[in-house]
Amino acid sequence: MPPRDSLRLVSFFSLFLIVVAGTFLVLRATPEGLGLSDDSIAYIAGARSLLAGDGYREAWLATNGYVTHFPPGFSSALAFFGLFGLDPLRGARFLNALLFGLNAGLVGILVWRATPSLTAGLIAAGLFVLNGEMLQTHAVAMSEPLFIFFSLVSLWMFDLSFESLLYYAGEKTSEVEGRLKRWRRRNESSAWLISCGVFAGLAYLTRYSGLALVAAFLIALIVLHTNWRKRLGGMILFLEGFIPLAAAWALRNHWVAGNATNRSLAWHPLTQENIDIGLRVFADFFIPVAGWFKALAKTPGVFEAITIIILGGTLAWTALEAWKFFTKQKQPSLREGSGSIIPLITGLFLLAYFASTVASMTLFDAATKFKLRIVSPVFVCLFILLVCAFFWLRKRNFKFAALVAVAALGFSFAKQVHTVNTWSKSGLGFASFQWYDSEAMAFLRELPGDVAIFTNEPGAVYLYTGRGALVLPSGYDSARAESIPGFEDGVARMQAEVNAGRAVLVIFDDGANIAGEVDALTKGLNLAHKSQGDSIYTHQP
Repeated sequence: MPPRDSLRLVSFFSLFLIVVAGTFLVLRATPEGLGLSDDSIAYIAGARSLLAGDGYREAWLATNGYVTHFPPGFSSALAFFGLFGLDPLRGARFLNALLFGLNAGLVGILVWRATPSLTAGLIAAGLFVLNGEMLQTHAVAMSEPLFIFFSLVSLWMFDLSFESLLYYAGEKTSEVEGRLKRWRRRNESSAWLISCGVFAGLAYLTRYSGLALVAAFLIALIVLHTNWRKRLGGMILFLEGFIPLAAAWALRNHWVAGNATNRSLAWHPLTQENIDIGLRVFADFFIPVAGWFKALAKTPGVFEAITIIILGGTLAWTALEAWKFFTKQKQPSLREGSGSIIPLITGLFLLAYFASTVASMTLFDAATKFKLRIVSPVFVCLFILLVCAFFWLRKRNFKFAALVAVAALGFSFAKQVHTVNTWSKSGLGFASFQWYDSEAMAFLRELPGDVAIFTNEPGAVYLYTGRGALVLPSGYDSARAESIPGFEDGVARMQAEVNAGRAVLVIFDDGANIAGEVDALTKGLNLAHKSQGDSIYTHQP
């Protein structure tokens, strides 16, 4: 076997080992199961509803209505594992563990194709597996890992589409053979581009932010093609893969609920609290030592500077690269990665995703915050771009680049050891001991089946009692960031049900997530049980 082929075989085997290591790392960090939140329970309950043959429903709520707020991708994947006898609650752990390894492998493949350097690809995959933020993203039962997987595959498909055109265009053939080659390359390129649209559609069906992929690919097609006939043709092919999936979901939602995504347009600008959350999450990703983070947090403007420099630099570089390709100063090429389009489309996706997230927060859902899971796709894109920049640096100063790579791997390893040890001690969110040892949950499990449960934590009640609960009346819409009428009437109806013995009211964690409304909700009701900060109100004995 030629030395080059042997090196490639060893490199791909090493990449496979990184994928396996990433999978087992998530399993090692989550012995009690993945972290669970309200949204996690919604996905798990939706998967159980699918397995029961009831359709995609809000099984965690007593109303059991059709789900439109959460797209069906993650729940469908959990339901698929459920077909083999694995309950979605346990299936989520194995799915996300597998996705952590696969996503690391995909990052490595994309970097290898972009540079092309097998070493750079292995470094990218290794840094991904050793990154604490990426592990935390995959250690919670949420849809982001699956969204990242579909997004990375769609980037790969897009690159393969252009590779097919370039590969056959570079071959010297006779006229007859040339026609056959051109026909073959057009069909092969079209197939890859349609596949790209399909995976972008699957990303959209996992998270609505998948629309950012659509924007990124459409812009890339305009930038990279040489005339409008090719640009429009490419757009049509891509949309042939994307539109059927997105349209089917939208039509289903209109049919069962009268809306496309359960979101309404309203203006609610970003709050300073939300911006501060994002700045801290962003800075934590780039500061490898906890002590450094704490020290820099005391210096005003440092986190803002880090974010502006990184995102501003990415915006400037992406705009410059797009202009070079659009004006034909730079051409897509297969030669040593000099004309690789992967960095460009990755930068376009990063910026489109960030812009769509800000737009969603300001126009559709004020309750969304710049938490790690929301920002995680940005970090994945930065992995690809930063390692590509490392490869560029390596060609100019190998010793310095090697020092940077070793330092990055070393710091990441140390931080990851701490992350794994911390997470493996107990579950997060609803998976923690305070929930599965809850005396209030034990009380609720003994209630007759015809007694309804009003609570501020319907997801937790569903998880630990297997019953759908009723949400509490509220005077504030967190998604629209505005007051809503009817709170007093809703409280009166709820209390009438409780006083008649047809329902109970459960307030968990002293009502931390409904501050200001607890007194009005509980006024005049009988406190039948109180433990661990949880209170249960029933009718008068």
